[in-house]
Amino acid sequence: MDPLDFLEPEKLLHFLHVQKTELSCLENPHTFITQLRDHDLIPEDRYKDMSRMKSKDRLRKALYDVLDWLERERSQHIKLFWSSVFRETIMNHYPVLRMLRNSLMDGSFHFTQLPERVDKEDTGRGKRKELSEDEEEEEEEKKTNSVKKKRKPRRKRVREEEEEQACPSSPVRNINFSSPLKKGERGDIWTWAIYKSQLPVTCGHQKGFLNRRRLAEGEKCIVVDKQWFTPNEFERLAGRESFKNWKVSIRCEGTTLGKLIQEGHLTSVRYKKAKKTLLPSAHSITVSDTEEDDGEDENEDNEDRTSSDSRGSSSDVTDEEEQTEWQSEARHDSGRKVFRVTCGALTGTLHKHRFASGTCGKSIRTETSWMTPVEFMNLALGQTDRPWRKEIELEGQPLGVLTEAKMLTIHQLHCDCPLCRPDDEDMRNQKNDDVCCTCKNEKNEEDVLVMCEGCPRSFHPKCHLPHVEAAIMGDSNLWMCTFCVFRSNQGCYYRDELKREAAMSRKISQHMLECQYLLLHLCSADEEQTFADDPTLYLSDYSAVVKTPMWLGSVAAKLQKQLYQTVGEFVSDVQLIFTNCASYNQGKAKFFDMGNRLKKLFDEEFKNVFNIHE
Repeated sequence: MDPLDFLEPEKLLHFLHVQKTELSCLENPHTFITQLRDHDLIPEDRYKDMSRMKSKDRLRKALYDVLDWLERERSQHIKLFWSSVFRETIMNHYPVLRMLRNSLMDGSFHFTQLPERVDKEDTGRGKRKELSEDEEEEEEEKKTNSVKKKRKPRRKRVREEEEEQACPSSPVRNINFSSPLKKGERGDIWTWAIYKSQLPVTCGHQKGFLNRRRLAEGEKCIVVDKQWFTPNEFERLAGRESFKNWKVSIRCEGTTLGKLIQEGHLTSVRYKKAKKTLLPSAHSITVSDTEEDDGEDENEDNEDRTSSDSRGSSSDVTDEEEQTEWQSEARHDSGRKVFRVTCGALTGTLHKHRFASGTCGKSIRTETSWMTPVEFMNLALGQTDRPWRKEIELEGQPLGVLTEAKMLTIHQLHCDCPLCRPDDEDMRNQKNDDVCCTCKNEKNEEDVLVMCEGCPRSFHPKCHLPHVEAAIMGDSNLWMCTFCVFRSNQGCYYRDELKREAAMSRKISQHMLECQYLLLHLCSADEEQTFADDPTLYLSDYSAVVKTPMWLGSVAAKLQKQLYQTVGEFVSDVQLIFTNCASYNQGKAKFFDMGNRLKKLFDEEFKNVFNIHE
């Protein structure tokens, strides 16, 4: 969820107040200034003056002045200001803006009470009263002369710049404006004030931001796409796990973290080694209590041998050694049950318990169906005469590494199991999921799974919207889920573009299918069922923070009972779930990000379903 959705204007104004200096130090801020002008946040005359400035010092001062003016005179538009500069294209242009937004997202910025502002220094006021009038005049004259002497070089420099601007025919001179960097010292950004808390880091082609405090405390300290990683995990995410020394492979502006730690720019503690997984993700990484970071005490002289950005030129590991290493990693990761695989442009998930061989066991699920590895390869490449263990890949490595590591066991030729010798019922069961698409649970004695004939999804009768009645289950006709029914009729809906207000005001009775589809789509995306049930049942302090609880199960029940009158009422309840999530989880990045991701998913799908143009 966007932090602007729940932060009060006073807090956003406070955030601008303490960040004005950093914002004024943006390199080449013309795009930033243009964005403010496009949203009518700064006067046109100020924009024109700033766009003509050549001096970096003058431009920084002018930018600070305009931010100060905006804080004082346009405080009512503070949300518009932050929403305009936190656009993805603007943050890509200015990494410091992404860092500022991340500090709001992960709760690392604290809205501390600032000391009372003092406009004039009153030290020695009593002493001044004791001075005679002549002494006061003499003291003021000394101060005036001192100020004039100090400011003389500045006025001279400004006058030279004005003369250059007034005479465009005169040759342009390279004036050395004060800069935090010296020539040839691009790597010294770790000394800049704006990188006091976080540094941009890279490992190969992977980019992220390193939090200095978290590194010093041995926590997950590198953030990538709102997800935190330890240095070892970040190294693995970048495909550099064979280096086994993150102090060498992770760099800031070309300088290794090991060198920055050695020179005292960073502080680090020992990190425990994460067990390797074939598919790096926040939910699959576990930590060993006994294994520590390999290579942490290695001599930094190895840096020269691993300084290249190309993995091929920086590592002496041969293809055969890499294959052996992958097999070793796979053995350590034997507890995994699902793997993301690719073949050509086609992607899917391979489920271990369904695998039998290349032609037996529909073990790979795509968005549209379950299929065997050979069927998956045939769909991707259009041919079946190629070796599926080489053509199907798992994170850039052939799928054969799993069979050689004994993580996937190929059944014997004469195996009589239901996967290798399925009867008619087994074949029907292999076409659909083994768990409910909504609640993620398997079938039980009380509730069977109803299988859709149009897609791989399965549902418990009461988890589907609308509920699957017993009469329908006993019908010999083919049953199709709401996903398939909606998509088969999607071409008939909303060919004309709608405004959001028009869609929200429509009667829900005429758009029940669309709302049921949207809610099922959201429930399916909630993999951990975080928002499925009443949070007050398992969070004792929830009611003290959130006055109106809402959850997906409650919205589903109201939809089923037709308690909503308009589409807007339904959408408001869904949005309330994520507003409550943001209010309760301030400072809890995992759940905060989870709610933000689902909110964006719902908003985008809502626009697609109702063809909304804003």
